[in-house]
Amino acid sequence: MQYQLLGRSGLRVSEVCLGTMTFGTEWGWGADKHESFKIFESFAGAGGNFIDTANRYTEGSSEKYVGEFIESDRDHWVLATKFTLKDRNDDLNFAGNHRKNMMRSVRASLKRLNTEYIDLLWVHMWDNTTPVEELMRGLDDLVTRGLVHYVGISDTPAWVVSQANTIADFRGWNAFAAIQFEYSLIQRTPERDLLPMAKALGLAVTPWGTIGGGALTGKYLRGESGRVPDHSIRRSEHSSIIAQTVVDVASELGVTPVQVAINWARHRDQVMIPIIGASKEKQLADSLGCLSFKLPQEMIDRLNEVSKIELGFPHEFLKSEGIKEEAFGGLYEKLENHRN
Repeated sequence: MQYQLLGRSGLRVSEVCLGTMTFGTEWGWGADKHESFKIFESFAGAGGNFIDTANRYTEGSSEKYVGEFIESDRDHWVLATKFTLKDRNDDLNFAGNHRKNMMRSVRASLKRLNTEYIDLLWVHMWDNTTPVEELMRGLDDLVTRGLVHYVGISDTPAWVVSQANTIADFRGWNAFAAIQFEYSLIQRTPERDLLPMAKALGLAVTPWGTIGGGALTGKYLRGESGRVPDHSIRRSEHSSIIAQTVVDVASELGVTPVQVAINWARHRDQVMIPIIGASKEKQLADSLGCLSFKLPQEMIDRLNEVSKIELGFPHEFLKSEGIKEEAFGGLYEKLENHRN
């Protein structure tokens, strides 16, 4: 296991993160406590130190299990959890990014995790309601009080994240060190704005869904069942073509489709720390196998080609040759020659 710095911070985290949404069976699937511990032990044995949970995962069981598993060596682990999502029905203030829910949710998570601090607190998603200033000031207060060490944000538009970190920098508040969103060969839309924004602001990226909910393992090509509904983009005709290419590349390299899919997400010129989850220990062992090899460039090119998307406006407009020549008079070519 290699390690990376979490964005603009000095925090050292393993090159993959263990996702624990599967810890607990309250949602009708997942791992019981015994199997969850086996998964945790496998990750620890491979050198992993970065673990991700949330207040809502399996109705709180995930946080309880994680807290118990790391208790004997708490300071070794980089523990991340999240707030935003409701954890009481029919009570509006038990959800959202506002200060009241933030503080209440963090206190509840600390109790379930049986810890005095959270290493990384994620805003689980943008609520389209709370003012950015309120959110960032509240998070800064948590860091100042020592209840949280670093903050990150998940599933939020790029413009909101940019605004939030700009305000935080201007005010001298703690800014986001990392961002989390879905990213895979069948979900490449973050390449339009989220990934470039993260690179520009120095944010670490911890993508989830890198195996497309299991679609990129080839299971649906074999007619196997799963949790992904038939109408999902993960089970479309185009996704099947992508999945078949992943299977073919894996066969040629003598590895598994899971390892190819995760490795593809890791191969970018910025900090990428995939979140890998499992409901069985053998699944995690398979995913960890991605650390033992690198995808050849030719394979990356094949995967990029079969999964390519249109970046849309203004990206396609600005990169067109006609605009480059008409608007900038060969500037790009001259700059490239100068670099060479």
